[in-house]
Amino acid sequence: MTYLIGSLAFIFILGAAVVIHEFGHFIVAKLLGIRVETFSVGFGKRLIGKQWGQTDYRLSLIPLGGYVKLGGDDSNAGIESAGETDIPLAERFDLRPRWQKFLVAVAGPVMNILTAIAIPLVSAMAYGVPVMPSPVVKTVRAGGAAAEAGIQPGDRIVSFNGRDGGEWDKIRNDALISPGQPLPVVVERNGQQVSLTVTPKKRIEEGGEAIGLLGLEPDFGNLPVIVDSVADNTPAAEAGMKAGDRILSINDETIYTQEQVLQHVQDHKGQPMRFKVARGNETVEYTATTRRLADGTERLGFGPTMDYPLRRVGPLAATAYAVDRNIEFIRLTGLALGQVFSGQRSVRDTFSGPIGIAKASSRAANE
Repeated sequence: MTYLIGSLAFIFILGAAVVIHEFGHFIVAKLLGIRVETFSVGFGKRLIGKQWGQTDYRLSLIPLGGYVKLGGDDSNAGIESAGETDIPLAERFDLRPRWQKFLVAVAGPVMNILTAIAIPLVSAMAYGVPVMPSPVVKTVRAGGAAAEAGIQPGDRIVSFNGRDGGEWDKIRNDALISPGQPLPVVVERNGQQVSLTVTPKKRIEEGGEAIGLLGLEPDFGNLPVIVDSVADNTPAAEAGMKAGDRILSINDETIYTQEQVLQHVQDHKGQPMRFKVARGNETVEYTATTRRLADGTERLGFGPTMDYPLRRVGPLAATAYAVDRNIEFIRLTGLALGQVFSGQRSVRDTFSGPIGIAKASSRAANE
């Protein structure tokens, strides 16, 4: 069920990207005075639509992207019936100079790029950018990948997987997308640099995606771990868990990070777990046990999140943040594809690679 939902989400995102791409062709063609006969969301039989000016805006039967039909352009002949034949010469695409054809052609990918940058840019301008913790190791889980590699509390990660800088979110991403693969890491310990190799522990998510866990936590300071959401008719809801609860401990183990919550729930499936939470000015305790839910996954039914501080930034810093997020997504996609060709990752995992990383990072409604 989870894999089906993930596949449908992938199809929806891909379809939306295609529509945005086609809108780029559409808007530039309009600006250049080229006739646009059809702007279709979806393919196949026309379901509904409206003729506005010379353009038929329509919703078609198969919701997989869309297309634009330009006057005098036969490139969509396989999916669109023949267009008008009496189009004024000045409005025909095929009679336009090459530079105009080029602008129409590149407008699609340019629109995709601008949209990809605009989404995190607007978020950064409106709310700020998250402040990530410094990559100083606070805790190392016994038997985890970090412990086996020789990483110790107090180590500062100065290089991970060949990249200097030690940004925590990128360290976590590299580990998540590299389950069971040895990764070089350099730590600073007592003023000296120590070279190590860490192999993230492989874990299969409920949806079938393979992710890698380091088994370490950086120093998050006093950031609270908050219950972001609680699904109805689940063990978490029945136990009395509420959105906004700050998780203090589980089975008397003090909680510092959402990954710690995730690991604890995974390690104690089918066993009663005692939660101590802060709710307003009160301390509340309740007990919950995982069970298999209607979607086929065994979980408690809540989503933990960390309340990262946000730093207000100006337009330049927000743009830099948006570009960096896109570069990181492209990098992770490239890593996932490279792992497929080298036999380290299945094709199924690749399609959910960076998206799976996002899910693994947020854990919303998955525990």
